[in-house]
Amino acid sequence: MKPNLQGMMKQVQKMQAEMEKVQNELANKTVTEEAGGGIVKAVVNGKKELISLSIDDEIITGGDKEMLEDLVVAAVNKALESAGKMAEEEMAGVTKGMMPPGLNIPGF
Repeated sequence: MKPNLQGMMKQVQKMQAEMEKVQNELANKTVTEEAGGGIVKAVVNGKKELISLSIDDEIITGGDKEMLEDLVVAAVNKALESAGKMAEEEMAGVTKGMMPPGLNIPGF
């Protein structure tokens, strides 16, 4: 039995269009993570772009530069990780049922 190549191509094109749509939507979805009990908050979108960073005035006036730097790094890293998970979940919804079982392609 010959595989239906035209049907497969339509499925692939449909999946590509859906993936592009989800990727565009991810630019508008954000996650917020914090460090130091909320002293530093980082907002990252689904494309792993840092959108905003807020720092409590108290830490700035305290003058603990090293602690502030550590908190910024921690908050941004947590937000990037959460954004990556969000993107993976969104993309998994697109590819679900489209990929044959057992076929592991990174990013799908």
